[in-house]
Amino acid sequence: MKNLFDKSILLVLTGITFIGGYAFLRYAYKVTDSTPFTQEIVLIILGTVATILITALLLRKQSAVEIEKEQSIKFIDLKTRTYEDLIAKIEEMTLGRDITDSDVVRLQFITHRLAIFSSPQVLEEFQRFLEVLIQKTRDGKISRDDSVSLAESLANLTVKIRADLIGEMDSRENYSKDKIRKQILMNSSESMELLIKG
Repeated sequence: MKNLFDKSILLVLTGITFIGGYAFLRYAYKVTDSTPFTQEIVLIILGTVATILITALLLRKQSAVEIEKEQSIKFIDLKTRTYEDLIAKIEEMTLGRDITDSDVVRLQFITHRLAIFSSPQVLEEFQRFLEVLIQKTRDGKISRDDSVSLAESLANLTVKIRADLIGEMDSRENYSKDKIRKQILMNSSESMELLIKG
């Protein structure tokens, strides 16, 4: 509401300036018709006022765009750090091989952090990942079959996170979500095989 009020005032002031400038120009031309160079001076003054007004409008718009851009960068940085922390916690749990109830509860609390800025698709996929994790680690151990299911669920979550962060870039470069998911699954299955053998 305040922004609309500010714009209205700015438009009214701009209108008054131009109408007043036109009236003054007409008057000044009649009065200074006989005096040399006076008309040119009046034109210079009016041109300067118009330039200052237009520059002020452009600078105001530019600063608003820069503030919005800076906020967007901070928001994406916060998102990225939270997603990185999430993946690091999942990695730490998986490498520990013994997953406790407190580990699962920690992951469930991350849902609240994700709810602040994640896309609905990420939140839904994270919930599905938690369900798979709880189901596959009831005994506290990760078997070979469990690791495959977890890897698939984590790959789906990673695809959604990637789409939330840089999905526009992938679509511009013609990377499909399916292709990215297959690549992630291939990479994670190799890692899980090494983990189980080790």
